[in-house]
Amino acid sequence: MVTNADIGVIGGSGLYSLLDDAAEVEITTPYGPPSDAVTVGRIGSRSVAFLPRHGRDHRFPPHLIPYRANLWALRSLGVRQILAPSAVGSLRPELGPGALVVPDQLVDRTSGRPQSYYDAGGVVHVAFADPYCPAGRATAVSTARSAGWDVTEDGTLVVIEGPRFSTRAESRWFTSNGWTIVGMTGFPESVLARELALCYTTLSLVTDHDAGVEAGEGVTHEEVLAFFAANVTRMRSLIADVVTALPEERACPCSHALDGLRLPFELPG
Repeated sequence: MVTNADIGVIGGSGLYSLLDDAAEVEITTPYGPPSDAVTVGRIGSRSVAFLPRHGRDHRFPPHLIPYRANLWALRSLGVRQILAPSAVGSLRPELGPGALVVPDQLVDRTSGRPQSYYDAGGVVHVAFADPYCPAGRATAVSTARSAGWDVTEDGTLVVIEGPRFSTRAESRWFTSNGWTIVGMTGFPESVLARELALCYTTLSLVTDHDAGVEAGEGVTHEEVLAFFAANVTRMRSLIADVVTALPEERACPCSHALDGLRLPFELPG
């Protein structure tokens, strides 16, 4: 039985069947419990930890997810590379439902979410100019293309506070800034991963056009959930393929994110 992992997947409950030889692990962290028990198992020869972002019963709305506990728990299990699939709205007419975006940038439009581990004991400034792992992104893009996905290999994810969707005016403003997709959970996951020197790659599945892109009644919760559920089998297959293709040895900058910095505590794992 696997009790630790070097790859983490943070996603929805439809991804539970990803893992073979799976067992649940209860973890406590200095930031409280994670969203749920972590399931540890294998995909092929790779050891993987799966954590349901919203909890298995979807009890945590985007603005109340215990992000710090989630990332801390994964690193405690040995995880050093993270895949983070999510549902997003498109800000471009040409990117319709079913498109896959592997963004290279993000814009934070959240408010009030704890977004750092380093809020006491001394100042720690972590570089975040490029928020995603270049090796993880390259692997995800090439793997998705080989599997026949309509994949966009760059773009900007704007993360809103939620749980409400954007107004039409907000959506049009996002589009006018040249941003690509909009979601609610991509931050602070990404920066917390960087603060723990983890590789972080997001796989963004477009489920709808955002409110300002097309005429109509706007986005609904039911629409998003229904589309993601209809595509979860295909998404699960892609995640498994990306996991097996990720490099076993990290040669990207992510592992050096904390080099030369004086940390106020010892990192887990």
